[in-house]
Amino acid sequence: MDPIQARLARDFDRAELRRIKRLWVRHSIAEDRRDIEGLIVTLAPTCAYELVPTGQRWDGHDGARAFYAELFAAFPNNRFALSEIVVGPQGVFEVATLTGTNEGPWAGAPSSGLPVALEVLILFPWDPATERFIGERIWFDRATLGR
Repeated sequence: MDPIQARLARDFDRAELRRIKRLWVRHSIAEDRRDIEGLIVTLAPTCAYELVPTGQRWDGHDGARAFYAELFAAFPNNRFALSEIVVGPQGVFEVATLTGTNEGPWAGAPSSGLPVALEVLILFPWDPATERFIGERIWFDRATLGR
């Protein structure tokens, strides 16, 4: 069975779904507080962060720290306004609007100094072995970032 078939075959265990949701809430609170170490404890050691449109990738806890340091420097006043969320045995999928002032380079784009409102789609894959997220896969429209 290939990996996607194995993920699709996962049972819906209410207790596990509550753990996934609680960890996502903990992750979101840490992100709102710019608490990088609080974010790291929600991630499996082998986590990976990927900006799908650019192909950029950061691996492991050190990579996650670097990703967040770059994000917080690029948008020091960032906010995420959640508009959709799905929690399942495979992890969490969210749609949110990232707002903030672009004060540093991010996603291969230079700093503009301008306000940004960027819709992002984010997958937080769940690792049942560690009961942590194995990172984030993030999609967005690159053209919107440059406006």
